[in-house]
Amino acid sequence: MILKRAIFLDRDGTLIKEKEYLHDPAQVEVFPEAFVSLQRVVAAGFTLFIVTNQSGVGRGYFTLADVDEVNARVVQEFQPHGVTFRKIYIAPEAPDQPSRGRKPAPQFLFDARDEFGMDLASSYMIGDKLIDLECGWNAGVRASILVRTGYGLEIEREHPAQLTRAVVVDDLSSAADWILKQK
Repeated sequence: MILKRAIFLDRDGTLIKEKEYLHDPAQVEVFPEAFVSLQRVVAAGFTLFIVTNQSGVGRGYFTLADVDEVNARVVQEFQPHGVTFRKIYIAPEAPDQPSRGRKPAPQFLFDARDEFGMDLASSYMIGDKLIDLECGWNAGVRASILVRTGYGLEIEREHPAQLTRAVVVDDLSSAADWILKQK
């Protein structure tokens, strides 16, 4: 089997604007640079996955069906731009509940490796929180990238010592630029 490169993306604050406990598909706002940025990495041979914690389900704020509707809207927004996501992994548990895949656990990245033949050592994790970066590190990805969108700028200010292994960029466009410059 030929192993493939992937980009694992956090959803809220990375692909779309952060709306605390987003559960209404009508409120999905994709970052404008996301379309072209993801077109570029797909053209370079990367497979895209979304890995998202949705603790609002476990907290009783909304349902898994609500999450599915929001995810369907995200997919719908990207489709006209020729951008597809191979799979969306969802951890619906609250932080204090047992979870197989809740970030920073790397389980969903391992699942993508096993199910789709992804080479994690040639892949990247992009997110706006430390747990996103830790998920990538825990899975052994080539690099974890913090975007300054969503909570990223706040994370950069408050946790500089924990970001020494991270690549820190302004947005998804800058992340794509950095990835595409790697050999």
